[in-house]
Amino acid sequence: MSDRLITIFGGSGFIGRHLVGRLAAKGYQIRLAVRDPESAVQLMTQGNVGQIVGMQTNIRNQMSVDRAVAGADIVINLVGLLYEAGAQSFGAVHVDGAERVAKAAKLAGAKQLIHMSALGADKEHEAGYARSKAVGEEVAAAEFPGATILRPSVVFGTDDDFFNRFAQLLSLAPVFPLSDGGQAKMQPIWIEDLVEAIVRILETPSEQGKIWELTGPDAVSFHDLMKKVLSYTDRNCLLLPVPAFVMSFMAVFMKLAPGRPQLTPDQVKLLKVDNIASGDFPNLQDLGIEAASVDSVVPVYLRRYKKGGGTKADDFA
Repeated sequence: MSDRLITIFGGSGFIGRHLVGRLAAKGYQIRLAVRDPESAVQLMTQGNVGQIVGMQTNIRNQMSVDRAVAGADIVINLVGLLYEAGAQSFGAVHVDGAERVAKAAKLAGAKQLIHMSALGADKEHEAGYARSKAVGEEVAAAEFPGATILRPSVVFGTDDDFFNRFAQLLSLAPVFPLSDGGQAKMQPIWIEDLVEAIVRILETPSEQGKIWELTGPDAVSFHDLMKKVLSYTDRNCLLLPVPAFVMSFMAVFMKLAPGRPQLTPDQVKLLKVDNIASGDFPNLQDLGIEAASVDSVVPVYLRRYKKGGGTKADDFA
């Protein structure tokens, strides 16, 4: 077993859950810095006894962050918000949190910092999410010179919160509104490709300290992605074009509903513009990874949303 310690902030999230297993298999010691230690318990079974440990950490508290990075050789910050709620604002997490983690990692003597940003991060973007991600990149790089910045597109996989969520919505609704017809394009990336990229970068010094745009092979409009979901699940639903200003008005009220909002005004702003690779930064191909397409992966796990949960024939398709 390796004696190198990796601290992962947000390690119990979607990306973290897949990354932890891969790193554990390679023998790394892993410390999961999470708000809820109970969420890390199941992940501890992916390694040998004592190889993976959870630590209660609040990214908004410097002392908490300092404790989490103490003695770490590598620090990975996967923390991110899709919507704001109370003290969990884009600024507090994507900017202040990123600065806190980077500063603590540097002072602790960590050799590497891998910072998770997002494709489309832009300080001039209309959406607060994209603006805060861009500023977060800047502060992380300023506090930890040589930090590696990752900009993935929408990430998909068996337990994702993208295709699964929309498959569920489309299976229940007779009509589904699309802001401006859903014409903005995106390049979804398979979780296993993203995790493989992180591991290769982590283990290859010459690939560290760069900005990476990590995407799948196809640029597809949101409208066409929803058509794919309907096709994969054999469902019928009218995809109704709706002006963005109407969607923004609807989102104001949807955000106020209890629990996780289905849509926020900020997300409507994100969907106004294409979210595809610029081509100005290295990508999966530069790491020797052939990206999997949506069509090659998603139909397998979305079949659960077919009427009756799929058929026996599906198991052999």
